[in-house]
Amino acid sequence: MSTTPSYNFDELKAAVRRAGLLERVPVRGSLEMGAVLVSMALVYYIVYNWSSLHFTQPWGAIGLGLFMSVIFTRAVFVSHDVLHTQYFKDKKFSFKISYPFSAIILSNSSSWWDFKHNVNHHTWCNVPQKDEDILAMDGAFAPGHTGSKRWLKKSKYLVFWGAMFFMYPAFIAQSYKFVIKRKKWAELALMLLHWPIIWGPVFYFLPLSEAVIVALTLNFTLSPWLAFGFITNHLGCEVFEKEVGEKLSWMELQMRTSRSLTGGVFIHWFYGGLNTQIEHHLFPKAPRFNLLEIQRMTREYAAKHGIKYFETTVTEAYVQINNVLKKY
Repeated sequence: MSTTPSYNFDELKAAVRRAGLLERVPVRGSLEMGAVLVSMALVYYIVYNWSSLHFTQPWGAIGLGLFMSVIFTRAVFVSHDVLHTQYFKDKKFSFKISYPFSAIILSNSSSWWDFKHNVNHHTWCNVPQKDEDILAMDGAFAPGHTGSKRWLKKSKYLVFWGAMFFMYPAFIAQSYKFVIKRKKWAELALMLLHWPIIWGPVFYFLPLSEAVIVALTLNFTLSPWLAFGFITNHLGCEVFEKEVGEKLSWMELQMRTSRSLTGGVFIHWFYGGLNTQIEHHLFPKAPRFNLLEIQRMTREYAAKHGIKYFETTVTEAYVQINNVLKKY
């Protein structure tokens, strides 16, 4: 094995392409999108027949909130994949097809996510001057960019880990701020439809107390589900200043600033493919359904060429993040 890392991305990409793992999956993607929409139809059925279903309270409302949380989480992952053009090659069509999931089901902006995530984050991963994600927690995870908010440093654990339970409303707030600032009124209108379409039936057909339980259950399940998944991707990984990042190859920058997680099919489902973060950053258009196989190929390539492959268990990832937070 070579002692000098060889980041020859063309070799790995060619092997992945030959294996057919970069081909888009319009049929499988459409089936997943259909499953989300059918699940939402089931929610409407349950809500409309609420009084005749005789759920034991408050467990019925909690159960409905958990079911909707699964649907919303899948809608997040579907939107993410669609906007990466993993299902359909046409970018404009992908944007349009994302709206039922991002704007209406989630009240999130596809435009905001595409600009923040696809344009800046994926191009300049963990480069503070470009990737605002690494500046989370007042720059706690970006050496040299730590702020001077003393109150935040004193209450860092409460703020950071507590904020995990408010990720979803934070996404909504950032989405509305973006579309209003950019004057994307059509998308704003679609996002506003979320409230009467998704929550109107819940609050109309259910008793108020039970509708509130559904909403709270959804938020305090969905928010940590997404947040605890997102933070494992890059926090606690290497961070580069822009002048250094510019000198690194695409492959080296993505591999050194990303963390993949061990685990099989369930972990892959639960994290929506974000557990294979290195592979997703190397091949953002590769369908999520192919990333476990691409992960195997990437591991083997890294071992062959003396490249460090940063992979941990789920628990180890959170411990590493917490250790970095301690230094703040």
